[in-house]
Amino acid sequence: MNTKQIDCILELAQTLNFNRAAENLYISQPTLTYQIKEVEKEIGFNIFERSGKGATLTPAGSQFCTTLRNIKDELKSAIEQGQNFSRQYSDNITIGLPTRSCIYHLPQAIKEFAKKYPDILVTPIFNDFYHPEEFLKGNQDIYFTFDNEMKHVPDTKLLSLYKSKIYLITKKDDPLAQFKVVTIADLKGRTLMVGGGSPPQLRALQQKIISTIDINYFNSENHDTTLTNILADRGICLTPGFFQDYTGEFAWIPFDCEEYFDCKLCVHTNDKRESLREFIKILQKLYSN
Repeated sequence: MNTKQIDCILELAQTLNFNRAAENLYISQPTLTYQIKEVEKEIGFNIFERSGKGATLTPAGSQFCTTLRNIKDELKSAIEQGQNFSRQYSDNITIGLPTRSCIYHLPQAIKEFAKKYPDILVTPIFNDFYHPEEFLKGNQDIYFTFDNEMKHVPDTKLLSLYKSKIYLITKKDDPLAQFKVVTIADLKGRTLMVGGGSPPQLRALQQKIISTIDINYFNSENHDTTLTNILADRGICLTPGFFQDYTGEFAWIPFDCEEYFDCKLCVHTNDKRESLREFIKILQKLYSN
């Protein structure tokens, strides 16, 4: 199966009409039909059910097309990366992190690094929290983590970056926004949003508050949903400081608690590149300052 055949399958899956798909691909309808039949012969199952009205995806074909879309996206990314390298770069340092704000000084670090290593690209790759699979496969050179997530993983090394305290997020006109520090007692009678992919130590703090004072709470699906709910006057939330994006849209008030996040960078012990060590030193220096 080649890229032309992938395009034919995905276009027909989108339009479910042979004539329209062929027109969109600038090929004849018999050519489209032939290409799809060749693929179905190769893979051993039907992707489409044909009818006088057009085509519909079989259950197997629907799953197959989902995978094909992912493959096409990865292929496009690989081509773009290859084009970047062929034009300007001799090496690439990849860093996996959940959100841009987790390493807020990353753009500045990349700029400083480029002054010394102009031929080496630094590529951020965004993953969900607690998903180091691509790093463990060797597809990422640096992985942002915190606390003990990667402590016992063999052939890796943890390097300290910064400690992130816990903050209360409210609307800017909320009475709590005027506090210099917020305590558990200050949350009495309020509505606290919990869950939303919270790390274990934050969940523990949320449960401690719920069991200590009279407070309402409800589960929020994720951080963006939580922020939307705050603006809609549905509640307030506690969050690690590394979610702070400095937009000024919300009030961030330090929360009086012992819990914090020990944020680290995880690297492969067999990666001895001087450029990698230099890039990490730049990041550590930016945070120490």
